[in-house]
Amino acid sequence: MKALLLILLAQLCSPSLVPEREKDPEYWRGQAQETLRAALRLQRLNQNVAKNLILFLGDGMGVSTVTAARILKGQLQNRKGEESLLEMDKFPYVALAKTYNTNAQVPDSAGTATAYLCGVKANEGTVGVSAGVTRDRCNTTKGQEVTSILRWAKDGGKSVGIVTTTRVTHATPSAAYAHSANRDWYSDGEMPPDALEGGCKDIARQLVENIPDIEVILGGGRKYMFPKNASDVEYPHEDKHRGTRLDRRDLIQAWHEAKPPGKVAKYVWHRRDLLALNLSRVDFLLGLFEPGDMVYELDRNNETDPSLTEMVAVAIRMLQKNPRGFFLLVEGGRIDHGHHEGKAKQALHEAVELDRAIGLAARLTSPQDTLSVVTADHSHVFTFGGYTPRGNPIFGLAPMQSDVDRKPFTSILYGNGPGYKIVAGERENVSAVDFAHANYQAQSAVPLRQETHGGEDVAVFARGPMAHLLHGVHEQNYIPHAMAYAACIGSNQAHCNAAGRPAATILLPFLALLFLLC
Repeated sequence: MKALLLILLAQLCSPSLVPEREKDPEYWRGQAQETLRAALRLQRLNQNVAKNLILFLGDGMGVSTVTAARILKGQLQNRKGEESLLEMDKFPYVALAKTYNTNAQVPDSAGTATAYLCGVKANEGTVGVSAGVTRDRCNTTKGQEVTSILRWAKDGGKSVGIVTTTRVTHATPSAAYAHSANRDWYSDGEMPPDALEGGCKDIARQLVENIPDIEVILGGGRKYMFPKNASDVEYPHEDKHRGTRLDRRDLIQAWHEAKPPGKVAKYVWHRRDLLALNLSRVDFLLGLFEPGDMVYELDRNNETDPSLTEMVAVAIRMLQKNPRGFFLLVEGGRIDHGHHEGKAKQALHEAVELDRAIGLAARLTSPQDTLSVVTADHSHVFTFGGYTPRGNPIFGLAPMQSDVDRKPFTSILYGNGPGYKIVAGERENVSAVDFAHANYQAQSAVPLRQETHGGEDVAVFARGPMAHLLHGVHEQNYIPHAMAYAACIGSNQAHCNAAGRPAATILLPFLALLFLLC
């Protein structure tokens, strides 16, 4: 053991690990002074009314995922990684959100989505309803529906949009428009008979009917829109991609029919058609690029499927046409799926792509009139450690072996999940496998078919008008209330008329003087 520690200390103290400029104390002093000057500039609060609101949601993007994604981003740019900045790192205000559901210490994505979109904490597995609703119990739903900030924005005259890498009927996006006792009721084909008989609507139907004038909807989930066994346009010979609807309805047609006369509504399923649109001539846009979830960014066919960044670019340009502004929900939803499968490389590349979309949105908007918020619904039991030296490949090995089983281990590990493997009665020797592969499942302490969420707080990054309202430690359901306050939408608008008074008050003496002189 002493020998191992000596080797480790020698690696950590190696001068080659330290960039030359970082050896100079003035580098660190100068960096700190610049950070201080930036902090002092924040004393001049941006109290403008937010014309636009963008909520970026990294599903499962806990703090350890943010840190690992930062390192990955830097290493993709041939840097050591630790010193890199994510786009969200540049946001001046940071808070923590408590993620628990009303009935769960470690939450799920549905109850949390209800919190950060509808402003009300809810039970696990339910979307767009209060904690008075029990999961799977259709008959508990009536009268317990809660509306989202997307609805508040629409009622305030703004355009609204949803962009996701999951199904557009998945937990996160569905809380923006649906009210369901079960997050998995994507179509009526997934609903039990008692729920159908009780009059509950599936989530895909609610997408088309509840708020029919959502301007932009982009993501996956085609099969829930078509009759059962209808062939998919892209995968006509694959049974798993066939339509699922028992009511035999074509919801794409219903979506078209719900639009006002004279308005242009476009449905696309191919990247080429999305990017070829003349957005100035489109009023409503629905893009469903996969039968289910979008493909992982590392595996995406970049001819047929748009990236998250490309979808966000189209959405913002569509929504910016409204002079009253917009609300846009952007979900990097497959960060969560990568972690559940124990595939850290997939998860972290999804996080980097979400960050790329955040940077693109920043270039297309201004912090003077656009409040941007980045957060997560929950964390995962994902970690990285092992006393790795500076610049260690984020998917690489720790610089030491276990002092118990004498085997190497990767820096990235999971608390539980599918990566638990015993070979010949012992922990698998990772040096015998391709641990850098995109689908490598990192080792876990407890065997589970699917890795679980984590229960710790998640970060909230904010920039733009009234971003300073997101500070300290908050309940997760506070987020949409703060955003709505900034944009003067929803129920809390008493301050909005007063917003223009200071300028008028300043002008009054000058107007009075002008009157006397005349």
